[in-house]
Amino acid sequence: MCNLLIIRDVGAMMKIRILDILEETMADGPGFRTSFYCAGCAHHCPGCHNPQSWDFAGGREVSVDELLEVVKADEFSNVTFSGGDPLYQVEAFTELARRIKEETGKNIWCYTGFTYEEILADERLSRILPYIDTLVDGPFVAELRDPELHFRGSSNQRIIHLTKEEDDAIPGTVSVIPFK
Repeated sequence: MCNLLIIRDVGAMMKIRILDILEETMADGPGFRTSFYCAGCAHHCPGCHNPQSWDFAGGREVSVDELLEVVKADEFSNVTFSGGDPLYQVEAFTELARRIKEETGKNIWCYTGFTYEEILADERLSRILPYIDTLVDGPFVAELRDPELHFRGSSNQRIIHLTKEEDDAIPGTVSVIPFK
């Protein structure tokens, strides 16, 4: 009982700056998804489709518990973290991802301007990886923009499957499967 209270207290205290929540979207990964668009990004990619997300003070603070309730309210949609860049709020997104996996088992995609290699090299950032099924990595590069690409904007960005369960044959996919 005490452990459950501690977990709830952590989820209530941890906040994520959220710009928007899109429910039942099909733009941010396969199938229906609940997409959390967070505030804050220092990558400032020229040609970014969401430059309003760069402001770290943008949006509103929402607790991990509140975001988890949004996920639980839709029994069919999986989850996407986007932004901004969720890895600039990695501690809270890691807690949210852990709770989503433990309490719902839903599939999670995460978009970031960091590369997979940069994330692996950073102990703090890499803590989220065991809870992510698919990582879409790398900055948007306007010169490599390709509107024919699935679920990403430029050809340098990779769709990296981090779990065996994630086996969609999306062109440009890389399977890594290091954690599960």
